Amino acid sequence: MNTMKHNPQPEAMEEPEERTSRGIQSVEVGGQLLKALAHTGRRMALKDLARAADMTPAKAHPYLVSFGKLGLIEQDPVSGHYGLGPLAMQLGLISLQQVDPVRLAIAELPGLAQRVGCTVSAAVWGAQGPVIIRVEEGPTPVHVAMRHGIPASLRHTGTGKIFAAYRARPEVAQALEREGLAGELDDPAFAAELDEIRATGITQVRDELLPGISAMAVPVFDGFGRLVLAIAAIGPSKMLDLRPGGPQAQALRDVATSLSQRLGAHHR
Repeated sequence: MNTMKHNPQPEAMEEPEERTSRGIQSVEVGGQLLKALAHTGRRMALKDLARAADMTPAKAHPYLVSFGKLGLIEQDPVSGHYGLGPLAMQLGLISLQQVDPVRLAIAELPGLAQRVGCTVSAAVWGAQGPVIIRVEEGPTPVHVAMRHGIPASLRHTGTGKIFAAYRARPEVAQALEREGLAGELDDPAFAAELDEIRATGITQVRDELLPGISAMAVPVFDGFGRLVLAIAAIGPSKMLDLRPGGPQAQALRDVATSLSQRLGAHHR
């Protein structure tokens, strides 16, 4: 009697499991609605929200219902418009708490120094005023006493002027007084300069603190619109293009914008 033996396919002969990361398409599609709300920063009607997410209202609505149950989205009971819900807010706040702006900025400085071709720095607001926390030398050395931990003049440095423009007036006035410049905020020329900085988002200092040395600086904001850092470039005046639209200024702006966005700030 012949017996047919069943030989199961050995595991070794099975097709190898796919190693590439595979997501869930419906989650990715629905996520476009969350992105649209985050991008606009305001509540939206269903038809407008669906259009921004490149889908029809009928397709968008079931996603919004599910997101609402999770707390990612909430609907205004009066207008019917949709906005980010409490869970989305909590996730955003937790994300901001986990981000260290100083660490992020320091990581960007070496590449920025090579791109602008000169020394760059990062500064924060300390107990007495602006303080430089990191200096990264560029390919062109700058013979300036610029090192970690030194204060930056609010009146005569690009870094300091950023803080003078964006920090609270009482703080700035007090720091200027400590610098021996009491009442400087009332000087029409300085006030006009600060207004220009707020309008353009950049400072330019030519031969002001030291002859032959110029600087530019830009602000970095967090998700609450607060100034957290100033990023500056300093170099020989003949090598630093101070035009707001020049390539070195654009390099500074690019880094500041990227850092601000990673800290939760909207595009300014």
